Amino acid sequence: MNFLRGVMGGQQTPGAQPSGAETIQKLCDRVASSTLLDDRRDAVRALKSLSKKYRLEVGTQAMDHLLNVLQTDRSDSEIIGYALDTLYNIVSNEAEETEENQQVQTDDLGVQFTEMFIKQQENVTLLLSILEEFDFHVRWPAVKLLTTLLKQQGPQVQQIVLVSPMGVSRLMDLLDDSREVIRNDGLLLLQQLTKSNAAIQKIVAFENAFERLLDIITEEGNSDGGIVVEDCLLLLQSLLKYNNSNQNFFKEGSYIQRMKTWFEVGDDNSGWSAQKVTNLHLMLQLVRVLVSPANPPGATSSCQKSMSQCGLLQQLCTILMATGVPADILTETINTVSEVIRGNQINQDYFASVNAPSNPPRPAIVVLLISMVNEKQPFVLRCAVLYCFQCFLYKNQKGQGEIVATLLPSTIDASSLSAGQLLCGGLFSTDSLSNWCAAVALAHSLLENSTQKEQLLRVQLATSIGNPPVSLLQQCTNILSQGDKINRRGSKVQARVGLLMLLCTWLTNCPIAVTHFLHNPANVPFLTAQISENLGEEEQLVQGLCALLLGICIHYNDNSLENNTKDKLKQLIEKRIGKENFTEKLGFITKHEYYSKAAQKPQPSFTSPDHMMFDHEFTKLIKELEVVIIKTIYKSSEEDKKEEEEKKSLEQHDNIISHYKSVIREQDTQLEELKQVVSTLQMKNEQFQATVSQQLAQIQQHKDQYNVLKVQLGKDSQHHISHNNAQMNGFQAEEVNRLKEEIEELKKQQGVLQEELSQKNALIDNLKHSQVDGQTEQVAGIFEQAALSQKELETLRSQLHVQSMEINRLQTERTELLQKIEDNAPAVASGDHTIPTACKNNEFEEKIATLMQEIVGLKEELKTVSEERSSLRQQLDSANSTAAILQEEKVKLEQDLSDSKKEQDDLLVLLADQDQKISGLKRQLKELGQTIEDEDDDDDLDCEDVGDEDDEEDEEEHNDLGSEEEN
Repeated sequence: MNFLRGVMGGQQTPGAQPSGAETIQKLCDRVASSTLLDDRRDAVRALKSLSKKYRLEVGTQAMDHLLNVLQTDRSDSEIIGYALDTLYNIVSNEAEETEENQQVQTDDLGVQFTEMFIKQQENVTLLLSILEEFDFHVRWPAVKLLTTLLKQQGPQVQQIVLVSPMGVSRLMDLLDDSREVIRNDGLLLLQQLTKSNAAIQKIVAFENAFERLLDIITEEGNSDGGIVVEDCLLLLQSLLKYNNSNQNFFKEGSYIQRMKTWFEVGDDNSGWSAQKVTNLHLMLQLVRVLVSPANPPGATSSCQKSMSQCGLLQQLCTILMATGVPADILTETINTVSEVIRGNQINQDYFASVNAPSNPPRPAIVVLLISMVNEKQPFVLRCAVLYCFQCFLYKNQKGQGEIVATLLPSTIDASSLSAGQLLCGGLFSTDSLSNWCAAVALAHSLLENSTQKEQLLRVQLATSIGNPPVSLLQQCTNILSQGDKINRRGSKVQARVGLLMLLCTWLTNCPIAVTHFLHNPANVPFLTAQISENLGEEEQLVQGLCALLLGICIHYNDNSLENNTKDKLKQLIEKRIGKENFTEKLGFITKHEYYSKAAQKPQPSFTSPDHMMFDHEFTKLIKELEVVIIKTIYKSSEEDKKEEEEKKSLEQHDNIISHYKSVIREQDTQLEELKQVVSTLQMKNEQFQATVSQQLAQIQQHKDQYNVLKVQLGKDSQHHISHNNAQMNGFQAEEVNRLKEEIEELKKQQGVLQEELSQKNALIDNLKHSQVDGQTEQVAGIFEQAALSQKELETLRSQLHVQSMEINRLQTERTELLQKIEDNAPAVASGDHTIPTACKNNEFEEKIATLMQEIVGLKEELKTVSEERSSLRQQLDSANSTAAILQEEKVKLEQDLSDSKKEQDDLLVLLADQDQKISGLKRQLKELGQTIEDEDDDDDLDCEDVGDEDDEEDEEEHNDLGSEEEN
C-alpha cells in the first residue's frame, strides 16, 4: 500500500484518487527509469495486478517496457515471470467480470495486442529462447503466452516459429518436462502450433512426437486416462489428418501396433465414464484418419493391412459384438470397422467370418442388418450399419455373390435368418427409412457386377397364399406403380427414390434385366406418365429418376422386344413427353441439394431421416449416365445403327485385345517362370564356378607341389639314371666287344680249317693223277692227316659249344635286361621314375620309393579332383575342350608306350636272327663248305649292325624317358 501510495503521489489533496492511466504511466516510468532491480520488479508486479482491470491502458503503455524487461533482466526469474503474466493478460481474450458483474468481451482487443507483439519477429524469437529456462515461474507463463499468440494469430506466429532456429525443437522439449502442468500446457501449445500447417506437422513428427505421445497415453492409462489422454489424441489427429507423409511415417514406425491396447475395454462394460467415452471416441477417429477414403489408395491399403496383421481389426470387431457398449461408441466403432475393411479383400473376408456371441451364433452382418431395418434403433446407428454394409461390398464381388445367393431359391434356408431375407423384408416394410436403406444396400450388391444382376432376376417372392410367386423385379415395379398402397406422406418420396435407385443400378449395363423390365406392359406407361405430369417439388426427384430409368431402358436396349425397341421408345418420348422436357426432368437430379450433399463423401451423413435421398455411389452413376442418355435420346436411327456397328466392331476389337492380353499374360507368366529358372541356374552356375575356381586353385597348388618334387627328384634321379645308363652301355659294349673277339678267333680258326681243306683238296686232286703204286701210301698219309684233323675238329667243336653256352648266357641276360626295361617302360611313361638297374644302393631305393609314394598320393588326389571337376564342368562349355586335351595326351602316351613295345619286339627279333645266323655258322663249320668266308663277313656285318642297333635303341629309350619326365 505504501508503494502504491507513493506511486499515486503523496502531494495530492486528500480524497483525490489518481486515474488508472496515470497510475499505469507512473509504473511504466518506474520500470523504465529505476536502477534498482527491486524497484523494477515491484513496478512490474503492480502492472500485473492492474493488467486485467486496465487491459487497454497497460497494453498500450507498458508493452514496450515489458519486452525490454524480458531482454535486459533475464537473470532475475521473478521479474521475468511477472512480465510474462502481464503480457498474457493483455493478449488473452478471456472474459472478465467488471464491478457491475457484466461480461465484457474483448476479442478484437486481444487480436490487436497480438499483432503489436508479433510485429517484431524478434519478440517471438525472444519468447522461444525464454522457454529454455527451467524455472517454473518463467517457463509456464511463457507457454501460456505463446499458446495465446497462436490462438489469436496462428498462421503468422507459425511462420515465425518455422523460420526460427530450433524453434520447434524447443517446443517439443515441453513434452519431456517432469512437471505435469507444463507438459499438459505444452500439449495445448503444440495443438495450436500444428493446426493446418503441414510443414510444422512434419517437423514435429520427425522430432519423435509419436513416440512421446503414445508413451504419455500409456502412462495415463489409455482409454481410462483423463483429459491429458484427450489432449494427446487431439494432437495426434492434428499431426496425421490430411498429412500423407506423417501417416506413412506413423505406419512405418510400427505405431499402429501400439494402438491395439487402446481398445482392450474388458468384459465389464457397465461403468463408462464421460471421459472414457470421449477418449475412446477420439481413438476410433484416429484409426479412421489412417484409413479414410480421402487418403491415397496405396496408403489406405497399407494401413488396413497393418491393422489386420497386428490384430487391431479383430479387437474392433470384439467391441462391435460386445454388450453394454454406449450407443455413440458402438456407432463410431461400426464406422471405424467400415473404413478398415473398405476395399480390402482380406479384411472383408475376415469380417464376413465374424459371428455374434448369440445362441445360435449369427454372422455379424446379419446382426447389423437387423438393426438397420429396425425402425426403433437410433438413426445414426442405422446409417452406420448401412455404411458398414456398403464398405463390406465395395469392390468385393465375392461378398456380393454371397449376399445375392441368400436370395436364390436353391440356397434359401427357412430355419435361419439370412442377409437377403432381411433386405427383402426391409425393402417392402411400412417404414420408409427401412425401404430406402434396404434398396441402397441391395443396389450395392449389384454394383458393377453383371453376373449378380442376372442372378437376381431368378429371385421369386411369395406375395400371398394361393397366388403364384412374383419376381423381385416385378414386385419392385408393382410397388412403384401402385402408389395408392404407399403412405402418401413425405416419407413416400423417400421410399420411391430408394426403389428407383435400385432399379436404375440393376438395369444399368444389363440388357437382360432391361428386357425383363420392358416385358411388363405397365412399366413404360407408368414411367411416361410420371415424367409428363406437373407435380410439386417433392415429386421432382421421382420424375428425374423415372426419366433416368427410362433412358437406361433405351440406352441398354438390345431390341429383342418388337414393341419396345430403341426407336419406338424414343418416338414415345418425343410424342408424349418431348425431348426438351425429358432433358429438363433428368436435370432435376443433379441440381438438387440432396444430390450435392451425397456426392461429397461415401459415408451417409444426414441431419434427419427425411434428408436421406441419394447414395454416394449412385451419384457417380448419375454423372456417368446423364450425358450418355441425352446423346442417345437425340440420336437418329441411322446413328444408332452406326453406333451399334461401331460397338460390335469395338467389341470384336476388345475381344481381340482381351485375347492378346490373355496371351501376353500367359507369356508374362512363362517369362517370370523362365526368369526364376534363369536366376536359379545363375546361382547354381556361380556356385559351380566358385567350386571350380576353388578346385583349380587346389589343382594348381598340387601341380606346384608336384613340380617341386619333380625338380627335386629330377636332380637326384637324372644323375643316377645317366650313371646307370652309362654303366649299362659300358657293360653291353664290353660284352659285345668280347663277343666280337671270340667271333674273330672263330673266324681265324675257320680260315685255318679252310686252308687245310683246300690243301687236302689239292692233294686229293694230285692223287687222282698219281700212279697206283703210290696211292696206298698217300692214302694212308691222308687218313693219318684226316685223323689229326678229326681231333682238331673235335677240339673245335668243344670250343664252339663253350662259346655257344656263353652266347646263350649273354642272350639270357640281355633278355632279362630287356624284360626289365619292358616292365618299367609303362611306369616311366606314366611318370613313375623307378630306376631299373641292378646296382642301385638301398638308400637310393628307399628315397625313390618314398618320393614315388608321395607322387602316387598326389596323383590320386589329382585324379579325384579331376573327376569332380569333370562332373562339374559337364554343365559348362569349356569342360569339353579340357577333356579333349586330356584325351589327346592319354592317346599320345599310349602311342608312345606301344612304340616302345614295338622297338623292344624288334630287338628280340634281331636277337633271334643272330641266333639263327650262329646256328647256320655251326652247320657250315660242320659241313666245311666253301661259302664260309662270305657268311663270316655277313656275320661280322650282322654283329656290327646288331651292336649299332642296340646302341641306338639305348639312346632312343634314354631320350624317351627324358621327354616323358619333362611332360
